[in-house]
Amino acid sequence: MPKLISNSDQFTVIGENIHATRVVKRGGIRGHVYEDGREAVKYTIDGDRRFLDVPDHFKSTQPYKQGNLKHFQIAMWMGTYGEANQVEAGKAYIKYEIDRQTSAGANYLDLNVDESSYRLDEQKKTMRWLVKFVGSVSTLPPSIDSSNPEIIEAGLAAYEGLQGRPMLNSIALERPEAIDMAIKYDARAIVMASNEAGMPNDANERLENIGRIVEMALGKGIAKDDLFVDPLYFPIAVDSNYGNHALTTIEGIRSEFGHEIHIAGGISNVSFGIPKRRLINDVFLYLAIQAGVDSGIIDPITTSAKRSLTIDLESVPVQIAMDLLKGNDDFAMNYITAFRAGDLDNS
Repeated sequence: MPKLISNSDQFTVIGENIHATRVVKRGGIRGHVYEDGREAVKYTIDGDRRFLDVPDHFKSTQPYKQGNLKHFQIAMWMGTYGEANQVEAGKAYIKYEIDRQTSAGANYLDLNVDESSYRLDEQKKTMRWLVKFVGSVSTLPPSIDSSNPEIIEAGLAAYEGLQGRPMLNSIALERPEAIDMAIKYDARAIVMASNEAGMPNDANERLENIGRIVEMALGKGIAKDDLFVDPLYFPIAVDSNYGNHALTTIEGIRSEFGHEIHIAGGISNVSFGIPKRRLINDVFLYLAIQAGVDSGIIDPITTSAKRSLTIDLESVPVQIAMDLLKGNDDFAMNYITAFRAGDLDNS
């Protein structure tokens, strides 16, 4: 039987938003242009409008030229390399997001600096700065996230442990040495369903990969309760089978490893490229929880286990979204038709 959480308080939230990948549109809702042409990212704290100014050298970057501002990349650079006023501005912006994630119910703060630079030494320096700053103002432990184990170790080594045990994101068959790192730093860990060659094609490959890496972790002494398995959620817009692949994998993990192990994953991945993303995320999270999920790498401001557990299963928008996620709507044609007709407007 799947492990079903009885209320949203049992759902572990790994808040995903403090990433150097995040973008806002230049001139968009959160973009701001001063009278002299300088640009900034605007945000509000307790009704007070604030601005994160864009340093001149960011204007030569590809994201800027494509119309995007990587706001956390900017804030991280300011905190790590900026002048005194820039350091304070970067800190204020990151604290703003820490407070939002904390107030929305996050249990961990996922920190990723990979796109802060192309140079490993700079990425490690930024991660060390970020972990130390977050630790100085947050009540939540960090989830140290990177595609490079050296960056992860830099973050774990910088963490002073005052907020509790950290999370390592992630262990995978392509980097099994991360198991030893988790043990060294007494970290809980996200475990990926990928293998040495890349991403899995279906539920069977996911379960085979998960079985191998989880057994390796357990064999080295990591407890089941310290493992958060990521089944890998792919965009349903790409393939209508991806929802079923994920849900079957979740059920298989529960059957194989019981109730102690945790099941997480980036819930919002499933809705990439689809309109009314919140509807898709809410319905998918509901289905995932019914299958056995008890945690997620999510933005708790936009995605909520509490909201997902109370969706109206009889409503037309939910039924249309559920058909899509269960593989009954090839190429999302019915969903897109319903969206264009306004049938999803009450979601």
